[in-house]
Amino acid sequence: MENTYEAFKKEFNKLTGINLSFYKERQMKRRIDSFMQGRGYHDYVKFFVFLSANHEALDQFIEYTTINVSEFFRNPEQWEYLEKEIIPKLSGHTKIRIWSAACSTGDEPYTLAMLFLKYFPRTKFSILATDIDEKAIETAKAGIYLKKSIANVPKEYQQYFTKTENGRYAIAPEIRRCVNFKKHNLFSDEYPVNVNLLVCRNVLIYFTEEKKDEIFRQYYKSLTRGGVLFLGNTEQVVNYKDIGYTRIASFFYEK
Repeated sequence: MENTYEAFKKEFNKLTGINLSFYKERQMKRRIDSFMQGRGYHDYVKFFVFLSANHEALDQFIEYTTINVSEFFRNPEQWEYLEKEIIPKLSGHTKIRIWSAACSTGDEPYTLAMLFLKYFPRTKFSILATDIDEKAIETAKAGIYLKKSIANVPKEYQQYFTKTENGRYAIAPEIRRCVNFKKHNLFSDEYPVNVNLLVCRNVLIYFTEEKKDEIFRQYYKSLTRGGVLFLGNTEQVVNYKDIGYTRIASFFYEK
């Protein structure tokens, strides 16, 4: 292995299945160099050998590079639009299939569960939540959160959180049971199909334009006719008409 960033990316892809070339290079290289130097490494070869031999450090590095930042009801006005405009559009389905892609630590799919449980019995909808980071998925399954993560939770949903002895907050089992978590690599794994609502927020901004376009087209295939794609506050499908989407509101696109 050569002592270059390009060589490191190739070997890291072989090791983990995560292709760092799909992320914006300047931003990702800066993050990797910061992580590496913070642990006393200034050589890509030595750093890679360290990661290969240290499973805990590798997990920490994956968590760091895949940028797990999330919170409940992030950008509340968008969730309000989902509740008032999108949920009624989906209510005619016998079973509403929801996919929360790149779900991080579970804040987003659990937010969806609280919203949908307000209007439907649990048998009316299913939520699949996926992420590439296994540690993030384990955190999501545990359902224990810091106070800052639930800062935006509306009063009507605060009943679903119980303060623990260590000052964190546990989400109610009835909400946890609404979500099925699974590891999924957006770069290489098959995408779910027959999805009525696909939520992927504040993740694609870190990818190259070419990769974003490819993912948007894959999402289009995942959605049913009339299905809705819900993006984050800083994201948009620039060529949505070419793919086949109809833009129904800021950050909401319909197939």
